[in-house]
Formats: sequence, C-alpha cells, structure tokens
Amino acid sequence: MTPLRIVFMGTPEFAVESLHSLLDAGYNIVGVITAPDRPAGRGQEVICSDVKKYAAAKGLKILQPEKLKDPSFLEELKALKADLQIVVAFRMLPELVWNMPRLGTINLHASLLPQYRGAAPINRAIMNGETETGVTTFFLQQQIDTGKIIFRETTAIGEDETAGELHDRLMKIGAGLIVKTVRAVETGKYPQQDQHDFLKAAEALKEAPKIFKEDCRIRWNSDLEDIHNFIRGLSPYPAAHTELLSPEGKSFPFKIYRVTQRHLIHAELPGTVKSDGRTEMEIAVPGGYIQLQEVQLAGKRKMSLPEFLRGFPMQGSWKVQQ
Repeated sequence: MTPLRIVFMGTPEFAVESLHSLLDAGYNIVGVITAPDRPAGRGQEVICSDVKKYAAAKGLKILQPEKLKDPSFLEELKALKADLQIVVAFRMLPELVWNMPRLGTINLHASLLPQYRGAAPINRAIMNGETETGVTTFFLQQQIDTGKIIFRETTAIGEDETAGELHDRLMKIGAGLIVKTVRAVETGKYPQQDQHDFLKAAEALKEAPKIFKEDCRIRWNSDLEDIHNFIRGLSPYPAAHTELLSPEGKSFPFKIYRVTQRHLIHAELPGTVKSDGRTEMEIAVPGGYIQLQEVQLAGKRKMSLPEFLRGFPMQGSWKVQQ
C-alpha cells in the first residue's frame, strides 16, 4: 500500500500532540500549515506558533499563509499532493482548501459533537456544569463543525477540574483519536454518521462561541454552583475577574483561577469577603461560599491564597464588586 501523503494544519499546543502522535505512528507528513509569526508582548518580540516550533524541529515543510485563498499558497498546497488533510485547532478553511485532497479533510474538535460547536468548547462545557465531554473527528464541510462524524471518545469532567486541566487531557485523548481515525480512513472502512443522530429526543444544541474579556466578570449574585463552574471554566485563560473593595472604597482588580465551594445556608450579602488574614478567604454567594485557592492581583504574579494574604492584609470589612 502506498503511504498516505498527509498535510497537517494547526497552530497552538493542543495541535502539537496530534502532530507528534501521527509522526510517532509512522505517517508521512508532507507539509504543515500554521499561523504566520506575530509580534507579541510588551517588547513586540516576533513569536511563532507551537506547531511551527515542533514542525521545524522535526524538519517538516512549513507553510504560513496570511490568506488561505492566496493563489501562491494554493499552488504550494496543491504541489504537496496530499491524499488527506488533518486540521486541529486551526482557522476556518475555504472550500477550495478542505476539498482539495482526494480523501477529504478531517477535523478534531474538543467536544462531543454536535454539542459545543464553536471556538471555546472546553471552556463552555465546564462553565455550563457538564459532567462529561470528549473529542470528535469528522469530515469538514461548508458549515463550521457540522460534517459527518467518524469517531467520538467520551471522558468525565472532574468536579473541580479547570479548563486548563481538561485541555491537557483532551489534547492527549484527541491525539489518540486522530491516529485511530487516520488508520480507519487508510483502510477505507470507517463510519460517517450525521451529527443529529447523536442528539437525544428534544435535546437542545449548546454552542461554544469565542470568549471575550467582557464575558469574564464574575456576577456574585449568581448561584454557588454557577460561579464555581464559571471560574474553573475560565482558568487559566482568559481567567475570571472581579474587584476587591477595601473598607475605604479602594478598588483592586483581581483574577481568580482556582476555588472550591462550601454549601451553606447563610444570611450574608452576596459579595461579602471573609478571611482569617493568613490562609483562608471566602466570598459569600447565594447557596454558600466560594473558597479561594489561587489568585492574581493586577500587576502581580499568580499565587496561592496563603502567599497572597502574606502580602495583602485584609483587616476590616472587604467585599467584591457586583
């Protein structure tokens, strides 16, 4: 059997694991498509993608088009003569790109499609309090995240698991599923199921739109469980944020990365801060208290709560901004 010629498309760390697994399984990666290098940070240092760093270290051919419809890029892509394209955490492809290989283009998505189509499936699943999620491989078609499903793999979400922790687990699970999918496509024996076949009767579709900074402010009037899920679903990035208000009314912008919840009926006003000034700090919300574990004051590094309290005295009656 002639080895498949595979073009891989991806940009962040999440995609690197899949590329590594394909190479480790002996597949012939004839080209890697990733994002152009960009200036970033205060010094505007030019940064290349995680996929580019890995592909360069492996000596793979790399293309970094600004525009996917650029004629010169399309000629270079066509010259690679790919039998199959694999997309993991990349941008939306035009049809003349995804329809180019004879076997089509496979995408890995970090949810159990058709649920959580969109840019932020890991964050949104946790923010919505889901107890399970997974990864899906499917063939690309015109509408985003809607193609025929090849395989899905399910995993439980831990009660206090953050989006970052789930990201790292799904990255590995997804890499294994990509290899399984390519092997099936290689043999010509693989399922192609309509996404709606996976919906239960009357089950509503949940979307996973991109998350913006203004979406990340904590609403302390929300239910205990909802706030707990909101914080861990945004950790470590882009991170849930609030403002600490001192007894004198001074405001301190504040990010929260890790919490636990304490269920308790109480009469405290939502947003009331309680702390022993040494190792513990919790915030009253409807249904109980959010207990802080890992935080970051504006302009400071991320730190454990005891570290934070050692450098930030909490005398008097503090609260958080509603």
